[in-house]
Amino acid sequence: MTSPGSIVEYLDAGRFICGLVLQDSSGKLRLINQNGREIVLPASRVLTVSKTRHQIEGSREDRMALLKGMAENRAALTGAIPLEEIWELASAEEQSAFPADFLAGLFFGGSLNDDQSAAFLRAVFEDRLFFKFKNELVSVHSPEQVEQLRLQRQREQEKEDLLKTGAAHLAALSQGTQISAEQWPERERVLSWLADFALFGSEAVNCDLELVRQLLKNAGLNRPSDPYRVLVQAGYWQPDENIALLQAEQPVEFSPELLAHANSITEPTAEELLANPKRKDFRELDIFTIDGASTRDYDDALHVEQQEDGSLLVGIHVSDVSYFISPKDPLFVESLERATSLYFPEGQVPMMPRELSQGVFSLIKDRVRPAVSCLVKMSPKGEILSSKIVLSIIQVKRQLSYSEADRMVEEDNSLRLLNRLQLQLRQQRAGRGALLLSLPDVNVYVENGKVSVVLTPSDTPARSIVAECMILANGIAADYLAAQEAPGLFRSQPPPKKRLIEGVHNSLADIACQRRFLARGELTANPKPHSGLGLNCYTTVTSPIRRVLDTAIQLQITNMISGKGILFSMDECRKFVGIIQEKLSRANKVRQQRHRYWILRWLEEQVGKTLPALVVNSGPQRVSALLLDCLFDVDLPVHPSLQAEPGDEVNVRIAKVDALENTLRVEW
Repeated sequence: MTSPGSIVEYLDAGRFICGLVLQDSSGKLRLINQNGREIVLPASRVLTVSKTRHQIEGSREDRMALLKGMAENRAALTGAIPLEEIWELASAEEQSAFPADFLAGLFFGGSLNDDQSAAFLRAVFEDRLFFKFKNELVSVHSPEQVEQLRLQRQREQEKEDLLKTGAAHLAALSQGTQISAEQWPERERVLSWLADFALFGSEAVNCDLELVRQLLKNAGLNRPSDPYRVLVQAGYWQPDENIALLQAEQPVEFSPELLAHANSITEPTAEELLANPKRKDFRELDIFTIDGASTRDYDDALHVEQQEDGSLLVGIHVSDVSYFISPKDPLFVESLERATSLYFPEGQVPMMPRELSQGVFSLIKDRVRPAVSCLVKMSPKGEILSSKIVLSIIQVKRQLSYSEADRMVEEDNSLRLLNRLQLQLRQQRAGRGALLLSLPDVNVYVENGKVSVVLTPSDTPARSIVAECMILANGIAADYLAAQEAPGLFRSQPPPKKRLIEGVHNSLADIACQRRFLARGELTANPKPHSGLGLNCYTTVTSPIRRVLDTAIQLQITNMISGKGILFSMDECRKFVGIIQEKLSRANKVRQQRHRYWILRWLEEQVGKTLPALVVNSGPQRVSALLLDCLFDVDLPVHPSLQAEPGDEVNVRIAKVDALENTLRVEW
């Protein structure tokens, strides 16, 4: 029971308020507070009760003056109380909790007045570092608790300071003002948080999400793309930074240890290679590569010989990476993590260090190289008469680009023979049900920030020669493993859900529509048919520098043809299947997202323009189409008056594009 005339103190919105009790009715106090307000307060909210009783009669002004005077006096006393000294004294005692008046007396001494008692409790509430008020007692924090609370307080202060300065600096950066690390010591830390947030949003784990969101809010940066733009303005990211690559956490740089290991691998001499009696010497053959003009990682080469009986001896020669590395080599382990080389308009992320992929492992003109050669004897009709896979030593004589090979295909005897052969091979595969989906290659070029898109035919003589020879060698490698009942990594594909095309010559419209009905490809440790290629079984072995699947198959085959037996068991191959599928899925997602980004960047320059498109599918609500200038899939609402059918060519308008936001709107 609190007597009328008592001065009580309570907290309201974190502030201490003095009140004069007018009446206590069943645990509810009617009082007037220092602000002149008359309120009803639950007794449970009262922190201190004065021992002295005061007159409740008098004017409101007199009572307010009394209460305000007490509040001011208590506030002054509170600021002078040395809590740390009192804590040091209290810590020496055996007990851990005391009445508030006892602890206040350690400083004020003697008998306490109401203001001194209240001032001490105020100090405890205002600075919770040393004491805690609970159940009408003041608990003394242990030294460990005090240290933890000090650190917490320090972090909170740093956070508060960071919010004040960081938001201003971010806002300045967004406007193009450069802020140095000297001006803003926390610059790199905050930008790294911002990058993590820009990449992963609410799933970011390497930043204080609440703090980053508050920084952005305080800086007025509320658009989803604002973090990206600030990071570019700050120079932390490059313009057109490969966000998809960073989000996927696909390895880009190689560790110093791996680079040192790569640099320790040297070119073998011909004598060293021929020390293995199983390695055949093909250095005198007219072996040549056909690749893109910018290619430097040459992993396959060709040669052809006309035999006296009219048959052809075709050689598909692949860089022998297995000569240099084993399954336990850190290069193979790293390749398993990367799965494949990635090629972007702005640069390449190689599967193996460039010192090897563009150096020792690459089939560079005039350099002696170990190879795995697939030698195939072909009838004049393009039928396989015999084949074998051997270890070899080669020396490339010519390094041709696709365009050079296309120009030479009629006059160069080797290219002319291979061109005739590729036509026969394509026709045979088509006869076995292969789907020849020869869409043009979409090449994106970026120069000084300007994006251009060029479509390149994928079925020129040179490209078809390379494609058919690689399919031939890969099919023979798969047949070899299957015949030996050896486990491997086999690519397969069920028949299409619906077949729209037949034979070799099909229109772009038919090919584009057929894509919708293709079955998903599979990767297994045992052979299965590949419907899309028209083969009983298939693997890939012709790109061991660029694809880890090919590296693994090459290791398996070279071990077998060397007479050492099967290297990888069925269980190991199944394990490879799981790893490669996971890592390839990640890499392919990056490749697709990055391609989409650059196409959208190109389309940003086409906003407002009308572009030709091919209708691929037409439903009751939406129409799917293929933009013919960049072979990019789009969808748009059904035209109110135009009945668009699959195969129709139409014109569409590019209404709105934002590559950064990954948005595109196309209209009729």
